Amino acid sequence: MKVLVTGAGGQVGTELLAAFPDHDVVGHDHGALDVGDREAVHAAVAAAAPDAIVHAAAWTAVDACEGDPDRALHINALGTRFVVEAAREVGARVCYISTDYVFDGTKVDPYHEWDTPSPRSAYGRSKRGGELELGPDDTAVRTSWVCGRYGANMVGTILRLAARPGTLRFVDDQRGHPTFADDLAAMIARLVTEQRHGLFHVTNQGAVSWFEFARAVLAAAGDDPARVEPIGTADLDPPRPAPRPANSVLDNAALRLSGVPLLDHHAVPLQRLVDHLLAKPPTSGPPGTRH
Repeated sequence: MKVLVTGAGGQVGTELLAAFPDHDVVGHDHGALDVGDREAVHAAVAAAAPDAIVHAAAWTAVDACEGDPDRALHINALGTRFVVEAAREVGARVCYISTDYVFDGTKVDPYHEWDTPSPRSAYGRSKRGGELELGPDDTAVRTSWVCGRYGANMVGTILRLAARPGTLRFVDDQRGHPTFADDLAAMIARLVTEQRHGLFHVTNQGAVSWFEFARAVLAAAGDDPARVEPIGTADLDPPRPAPRPANSVLDNAALRLSGVPLLDHHAVPLQRLVDHLLAKPPTSGPPGTRH
């Protein structure tokens, strides 16, 4: 199989380059391919002639999206339309990476794939727009709270803050499933190679608040988790422009009911990632084809 990865310079896209070891993978980062440029997307897909496209490119700056919703829609929704159009021309399937932000976070229980989306933020609306561009033979993967070896993410932020003396404060009224980019990429590769179509929630297991997760990061680093104190979202100073779902917990129901083993509890990849980040400085990524 030949696989084209968009957004290959991001934390998930970088892991995707290595997630298909038995297949031919071509990756385009943002510098090589602006998915908001229809002609460029069609040209790149035609040149690669892939069997499958993993569409990881997105504008994920949640608060910045709130200030420029048209740009968010252009990149995340219309850009996905361009990728799907180009895929149809070469007979390729698309696997699109989406987000927990398509939900408003008011449900008490975890969200499953058949719950009705109701995004509250410009980012969530734009990513939901991308979902709506997919066809019946495509795949959508919703995930949440992604952390990894490459790029900025919450684990690296917590470790950086913990390197300075003092108390750390994280919100305790937002809950979700932390998801680790290498595990996520491996599951996406499985869904693509097994040609599983439709919508899947893919996260590591174990629901926590950001407060609980920050304490777990410090514990994994051998630091004192008691340094982390809870704070409410309403007490953040300055307040965040984009509303966050209070409940971001995604039930991986489609995987579970299909008999596909779920990803590990987040404590397993968390320790692996903390050990990696503390052992050496971040690298630019694994070997792979990236243009």
